[in-house]
Amino acid sequence: MTTAEREVREPKQDRSRATRQRLLQAAITVLARDGWDNATVANIAAQAGISRGAAQHHFPTREDLNFAALDYIFERRREAISTLETDLQGPDRQRRAVSVLIEYYADDFFKAALQVWTAAAADDALRDRLVPLERRLGRGTHEMAVRLLDADDSDPATHRLIQATLDLARGLGLADVLTDDSRRRRQIAAEWGAVLEASIKTLP
Repeated sequence: MTTAEREVREPKQDRSRATRQRLLQAAITVLARDGWDNATVANIAAQAGISRGAAQHHFPTREDLNFAALDYIFERRREAISTLETDLQGPDRQRRAVSVLIEYYADDFFKAALQVWTAAAADDALRDRLVPLERRLGRGTHEMAVRLLDADDSDPATHRLIQATLDLARGLGLADVLTDDSRRRRQIAAEWGAVLEASIKTLP
């Protein structure tokens, strides 16, 4: 490949990546706002300001697009963990980490994922495709919690408390779907953070 050909190809690849990112981000918005039934390739493409044909070049079906969107957003969150770990250094780390984890389940990513889970509960083919992704996301979320809490996950009691924290966060996220439950959520996060700080085993 000549230098001129490479210079033409690289901007084209950059545009393709940018288009893909816009579609993935738009998919989360449409899923969270409008639900699974309306999260079609056409509607997501419109949200992203991209033609349906261009969208289908990247993602032929809405299942391809929406599943890729969940995976994409989750990976971006994992990449942000290093920054969060630095920010949480110091006193009250566990309390502040609990607040971060609980808010993790109160944004559009969780609401979008909830729409997919609900649809999959009544669709065998969708459920079969979702279960492996859900298991991977679940393991990844647990690993993120361990890092944020600076916890010794090899301790059985600590492991269970981390799982309980994530279960609590999911429940509070569900409570926020229909009405703004942020005030109560913050209060519970503060109380549970104090419990966890006194209970979990941290790394030396």
